[in-house]
Amino acid sequence: MTPRRQRVGVLDLLADAPPSGWDRVYASQFRRQFVSIPPQAVAVWCRQLGHRVSYATYYGQRPPADLLPNDLDVVFVGAYTKASGLAYALAKLFRRRGALTVLGGPHASAFPSDALRFFDIVVDRCDKPLVDDIVRRRFDPAMQVSSASPLTDLPGVEERLPELLASSLAGRGRSVYNTVPLLASVGCPYACDFCVDWKTEYVRLPSDRVAADLAFVARRFPGVVVTYHDPNFGVQFDQTLDAIESVPAPARNPYVMESSLSILKPSRLERLRQTRCAYVAAGVESWADYSNKTASGGCRGWDKLEQVTRHFQQLRGYVAGFQANFVFGTDADRGREPLELTKEFVRRVPFAWPGVNIPTPFGGTPFFDRLWAERRVLRTMPFAFYYDPYLTFIPAHYTPIEYYDLLIDLFSLVTSREMWVKRLTAGTHWLVKFVHGVQALGMRHELGQLKRIRALLAESPALRAFHDGRSDTLPEFYHQRFERMLGPYAELLSRADRTPHHDASAAQGSARLGRRAALSGPALRAPALNAPRS
Repeated sequence: MTPRRQRVGVLDLLADAPPSGWDRVYASQFRRQFVSIPPQAVAVWCRQLGHRVSYATYYGQRPPADLLPNDLDVVFVGAYTKASGLAYALAKLFRRRGALTVLGGPHASAFPSDALRFFDIVVDRCDKPLVDDIVRRRFDPAMQVSSASPLTDLPGVEERLPELLASSLAGRGRSVYNTVPLLASVGCPYACDFCVDWKTEYVRLPSDRVAADLAFVARRFPGVVVTYHDPNFGVQFDQTLDAIESVPAPARNPYVMESSLSILKPSRLERLRQTRCAYVAAGVESWADYSNKTASGGCRGWDKLEQVTRHFQQLRGYVAGFQANFVFGTDADRGREPLELTKEFVRRVPFAWPGVNIPTPFGGTPFFDRLWAERRVLRTMPFAFYYDPYLTFIPAHYTPIEYYDLLIDLFSLVTSREMWVKRLTAGTHWLVKFVHGVQALGMRHELGQLKRIRALLAESPALRAFHDGRSDTLPEFYHQRFERMLGPYAELLSRADRTPHHDASAAQGSARLGRRAALSGPALRAPALNAPRS
């Protein structure tokens, strides 16, 4: 019988590789703030259940395997899909040390069958009873498990304090940006086909819980930024703002959130200012689609640009910082018009950082299902490349070279001297300028990668055949990148290990499930700093 008191490790993977160059600054100041709430909740629950808990986040500071003790009985790992290669290597290492290995997070929800090749237990949705069952070994490996309902009964900020002091609030005096992650809601009312939250029911968390958390943060950490990890903040706007306003105005912490433009109506903007909203990340997504989120009345193209630009200009009088998120290369995009529209937006709205994302076919989404049926998913591309600047599918209306040419054109403008000057003179807060400056350095680094891939596509018939869908042989370029990414952990994953096992939606039920539930869960993230969705 399993002894009650277990040695439990919880590791939240915020990075897929050690940082280098400019990325060291970004990692030390910002990436370490991308802590997820569910891993902290797991640590709290295990502590409440009487276990000895070690919690850590990996953002590139030192080898991730060294962040936890060697003698653990159970190891929970939280990971986005881009960190899946590192997660798999660590699972092998922890297994060798005798630990039961458990994966949670967006990757576990998107590609559970692939993760079960390396982890004993893969968790979709989670709650305290499920964690108790896992630690007590009530599920036989390899098994995918899920709680029966969305994660809404979360530990409060005070209960998560040891984890916060070990992660986002560690070394506060050495950081220009400190955050406390919070949730006011889970799920999303929209159904964007590329988004992992497309079928997750929207649920607003109880106002008294949110108010209690905010009151504690105001007392204990005055001035620290609250980052709402809600997939879509303020869907029930008045109730959510009421909870924030329960804290007296002089004591309120500034906050960062992600929202659709349709929620940010003129009549609500003064309340954003009064409640100290400091930064908004809003999804423009596409000039030809997804207009229901931008309050543009179904307008497309240049008409949508006019409306969205006016909306951001209006918001500027009430909020200090902005990010506008774009998905470039959807099936609705054709020719140069999407590029020219985005470039014009960048010039007109220099105070909003343009977060430009390549569409990614995450498992369990309609986007994945459609591309899979059309044989447009690059089926042997390792999941570790499911993030920018890598193409993991065949675009509908562009060759890979054409697509990269358009991205290079856009990124060249965003990182140009012209835009540096405009951002510096845009009249924004110094911290917003600093954040956008760091993001510009990151985009400049990514621009170099885009140019490198584009040049190789022109030179290598094998790489072109792979990206055109004429060959399933993974080019040597990706093997070499994979090995550099994992460094000393690369030897733990053979070339066969890197070939993914995909989960088509029709096969999502093939894994054995405990506490069966819908296979979807919120991809919790720090939205304003352009973290990935899976």
